[in-house]
Amino acid sequence: LQEDGMIFDDGVTTCLSDNHFLMTTTTGGAAQVLAWLELWQQTEWPELEVYFTSVTDHWATCSLAGPNSRKVLKKLCSDVDLSATAFKFMDYRAAMVAGIPARICRISFTGELSFEINVPANQGHFVWQQIMAAGEAYGITPYGTEAMHILRAEKGYIIVGQDTDGSMTPQDCGMGWMVSQVKSFNFLGQRSLSRSDTARTDRKQLVGLQPKDPTVVIPEGSQIVMDPEQPIPMDMVGHVTSSYWSACLGHGITLGTVKDGFSHMGATVYCPLADGRTLAADICSPVFYDQKGERRYD
Repeated sequence: LQEDGMIFDDGVTTCLSDNHFLMTTTTGGAAQVLAWLELWQQTEWPELEVYFTSVTDHWATCSLAGPNSRKVLKKLCSDVDLSATAFKFMDYRAAMVAGIPARICRISFTGELSFEINVPANQGHFVWQQIMAAGEAYGITPYGTEAMHILRAEKGYIIVGQDTDGSMTPQDCGMGWMVSQVKSFNFLGQRSLSRSDTARTDRKQLVGLQPKDPTVVIPEGSQIVMDPEQPIPMDMVGHVTSSYWSACLGHGITLGTVKDGFSHMGATVYCPLADGRTLAADICSPVFYDQKGERRYD
């Protein structure tokens, strides 16, 4: 978080050993996060023996996702128990993958059972080839960024900078559960989360939008209004942040911000478009598929 309590990036921090951590960020946010860490370490806590090093170009990562991902990885990795009970969601293991020293993390941005396999950068192409060969029997295929965006949107996973805009707190995104209330020390942005402005109920909040017409994909950036008959200028209550056709569900899915959206579940909102159409949608949970998250725990 920024000092004002607003989300500015996200990622996963892995504890490799007592004094060694690997932090991932968004692709575009890596330099900003590193500068942020250095700023606070040098100006506020210079007495701490903490050192930051960018290792982005040292590692290649293969994200192996889907219901057969464990079966594929078992063909390449025999020195780690990959079972769901021994290697749980959000766990990390050092292992050999296709004969290459690797770091395996059970994390997922697709919402499916997934393993992120980190290997030295100069071994990345080889490991990729071995994974593809091991998965051929299961119909393995590469998936691109657009496919990943649809998968994450089906699960309500945010993209910082697309579903947020620098003025949204974790609570605004429905992620207040991630903010610890029991730590014995303050964290950056903690005090700002108790301000009256961040506690007011009419803040824009991230919600799901289910189009009334299941064949419709609401254009991203569309403004959201409560009353489609209101004369211009209409009162805008939010906007569409992400919108895709879900082949899995057979209809369009949309994420958007709506003022006090959490208390308006089930309400109908409208998106007036430049072509004269007005699209109606119902406010719903931002998790459209596998709401209990069971698939990533398989």
